[in-house]
Amino acid sequence: MSDNIPSSGPCSGLRIGDPAPDFTARSTAGPVRLADFRQSWLILFSHPADFTPVCTTEFVALARAAEDFAKRDCALMALSVDSLFSHFAWLRMIRDRTGVEVRFPIIEDPTMVIARAYGMVGAEDADSGAVRTTFFIDPAGTIRAMTCYPTNVGRSIPEMLRILDALQAVGKDQLAPANWQQGEELLQPVSVSLDEVFAADEPTAWFLKGGAQ
Repeated sequence: MSDNIPSSGPCSGLRIGDPAPDFTARSTAGPVRLADFRQSWLILFSHPADFTPVCTTEFVALARAAEDFAKRDCALMALSVDSLFSHFAWLRMIRDRTGVEVRFPIIEDPTMVIARAYGMVGAEDADSGAVRTTFFIDPAGTIRAMTCYPTNVGRSIPEMLRILDALQAVGKDQLAPANWQQGEELLQPVSVSLDEVFAADEPTAWFLKGGAQ
């Protein structure tokens, strides 16, 4: 089921800046390995269960937005405790009901070994029904952002795209302000020179600087 997943215990408490644990698993798109997605962005996300209302709306929305993620050189990969055959039946139901085909891979994780390595479920949890976690992984395999929603609240696909846009835009030398959207001005890093602080034209100019896109 998995390769190179830490064996020190479940719920590893991954943080932003950590390398994403590698794994190999069966999926609806065939066998997948996380390391094969290097050189491009990847959004790895868990869903509580197949055949559930909120998850169904999420997958329809994500499938419809798949081109938007692809344009940003970002792949999607989902995960739940359900079996591969449950995934197949659910995707068939989604297509027949909505006309939408979900083509990004959905991993089966019946033993929860991958979910626990990523901290998506607790060490003592009997199932994955309490998590709706998303990891934004950059081309180097580093976790750059994480979100976690309760089971009764679906993700915002526009916000997922906004986070991805911001991560791709800021690099190491810019900052994305509140409500930033693609193409808008970015902020500059704060000055660490007292001379620049005293020389600034405005009292806030040394720490609140725009001018980059």
